[in-house]
Amino acid sequence: MFSRLTRPQTVAVCALPVVALLATAALAPLPFSVAQPGLTANVLGENKGTEVITISGAPARDTEGQLRMTTIEATSPDTRVSLPDVIDSWFRTDQAVMPRDSVYPSGDSVKEIERHNEKQMRESQDAATQAALGYLGLDEKDVKVSLKLADVGGPSAGLLFSLGIIDKLDGDGTGGDLTGGRVIAGTGTIDAAGRVGAVGGVALKTQAAKRDGATVFLVPKAECADARANLPKGLRLIPVTTLKSTVSSLVTLETGKGSVPSC
Repeated sequence: MFSRLTRPQTVAVCALPVVALLATAALAPLPFSVAQPGLTANVLGENKGTEVITISGAPARDTEGQLRMTTIEATSPDTRVSLPDVIDSWFRTDQAVMPRDSVYPSGDSVKEIERHNEKQMRESQDAATQAALGYLGLDEKDVKVSLKLADVGGPSAGLLFSLGIIDKLDGDGTGGDLTGGRVIAGTGTIDAAGRVGAVGGVALKTQAAKRDGATVFLVPKAECADARANLPKGLRLIPVTTLKSTVSSLVTLETGKGSVPSC
């Protein structure tokens, strides 16, 4: 014999699976990483007690100002990111939710990801050296460049490495500093031909740059819109596409003669 449920009882019974499903979804790990502004490092100076750029085979200049590469700090690949984490980060300007595959190679272990990032950094450093020496018309056989940056992986420091090498070897080409004495930050990959490539997390990197004293930020032109999102007050954006045009923009900014591109 069965008794009939009242309407409120029926609604309650039907709602139970939905509530259970929502509770499970709230606690289940999601394929995202939560990122925030990371460290910055002056490639013209030291990082953890070691010179970032060391040059032999050619005289290196003493430089003024700073060229700061920027990073984002993301949750580790094995961190469980749940729905509440995503919702919380969605409404914050100092955090961003990013697909985990855009931050870490899909399916790799933590150790494999570390090796992958280290490999990308080495390749980026080689390309940055080739691009800088090629821009200056110098031969890699004659000039040796060593680049060391602890605890940073990936290719996004390439542009800043190239600029640092150029500033240490040639400055602005007329005896002055490429930075004009400013704190200049930026991001961007680079290939051996000097082409600048897009990276991720630029809206967070601008915050890291401003936090560490930068007044100018070099951003791959394709990511101008992302960089303008939540742009810190007092930070000037300069879009870049090639190493040559980036140097030209910095020299123009230093001398005040001509127009500097903007996002």
